[in-house]
Amino acid sequence: MEVLKNIQKLPEGYSEGIYKNEKYSITKQVFNNGKSFKIYGKQLQGTHFISLNYYITSKKEMLKPCEMPAQKVIHFLENVKII
Repeated sequence: MEVLKNIQKLPEGYSEGIYKNEKYSITKQVFNNGKSFKIYGKQLQGTHFISLNYYITSKKEMLKPCEMPAQKVIHFLENVKII
């Protein structure tokens, strides 16, 4: 799944990235031997944020955005550039 590939590109722990010409702090936590992820990105000079969980089960992969549309999360993952 393309979402998983984009999640795997992000470094574990704290990093910073550029999204829509704005700087973001990004935290990626990995759980269950790489079977679940929590990602939180916050715009450093504003109020915008991205929050998601991603789970890999034996039957499927699930993207669970936190109180935002999935498309917003996917766009962030596809376009953020780690600095």
